[in-house]
Amino acid sequence: MTRAWILPVLLVLCGSVIATGQFLSGSPIAAATLLLLFVLLAAVNSPLAFPRSTGASDAQRRSAADGRPIVYWRPGCTYCLRLRLRLGRHARQLHWVNIWRDPAGAATVRAANDGNETVPTVVVAGRPHTNPDPAWVREQLSRPA
Repeated sequence: MTRAWILPVLLVLCGSVIATGQFLSGSPIAAATLLLLFVLLAAVNSPLAFPRSTGASDAQRRSAADGRPIVYWRPGCTYCLRLRLRLGRHARQLHWVNIWRDPAGAATVRAANDGNETVPTVVVAGRPHTNPDPAWVREQLSRPA
């Protein structure tokens, strides 16, 4: 199991234990509600909530060709999730690099953030921007390359 799935699996396991306790105490509706809540939290924090990641070198090559920004992210990051959710359908237009799966992507983020792996780091036209406002990222998508 990779690091990306640890939090979602823990959420499902904890939710199952709590829901079982509720069910055994005679509250099946509360048990089902809690289990559903924990499963939704697990889904939102899983890598499945993000567009398919590519490698840093592939993303840089594609970005140079089409001018679209690159987003360096990692699963479990609340700021990455905020960016992903606020971008909505526009998120698929960006190039996403999971720094936990790509050492070159992690190195790029460390170089941009004084040695820290601070995400999301969005690279637009070769310039890194750490934790930018989602509205600003959407504006960058509408700019000509």
